[in-house]
Amino acid sequence: MQALKERILKEGRNLGHGILKVDSFINHQVDPLLMLEAGKLLAERFKDAGATKVLTAEISGIAPALTTALALGIPLVYARKTKPVTMTEPVYVEAAPSHTKGTSIFLMCSPEFLGPGERILIIDDFLASGRTISALVRMVRHAGAELVGIGALIEKAFEGGRKELEPLGVPLHALVIITDMSNGQFTFAE
Repeated sequence: MQALKERILKEGRNLGHGILKVDSFINHQVDPLLMLEAGKLLAERFKDAGATKVLTAEISGIAPALTTALALGIPLVYARKTKPVTMTEPVYVEAAPSHTKGTSIFLMCSPEFLGPGERILIIDDFLASGRTISALVRMVRHAGAELVGIGALIEKAFEGGRKELEPLGVPLHALVIITDMSNGQFTFAE
């Protein structure tokens, strides 16, 4: 996706240690037109997967997941990081490491919105090590739902997440793939 690549080059900041700051258009301030375009492209790539719901992790995955769900005409469910009083037991809970926080987080989802018979498409902002997405995959499995695909806005290929997720045997797409971030530069896959 050329527009996303251009925004990364123009506004993205390489903070070192594999951290890419995209706060000005994805993670803190969101460019809704860019997210609409991204959602349409992701929906196009997964149009034949037969997804009944899109699943993501709170909070940065919500914008691309929402626009993908909108383009597919299906609901979005997001795994929460804190349990509200309105979420009654039992809940699905999975641990995932947070690269930017340096600690583990817990993702929670109510069985009310994720259950057997659902066909789940996971969409997130980043595919890096694959650990957050793996936590969502475990949640899908515990719910008795079927995983039908995984998509991301940005893949940091050098962190190996694709290798971790490929054995799942589902379509896996990223709109932009960064192969290297050394020396403060960004190298993209063609």
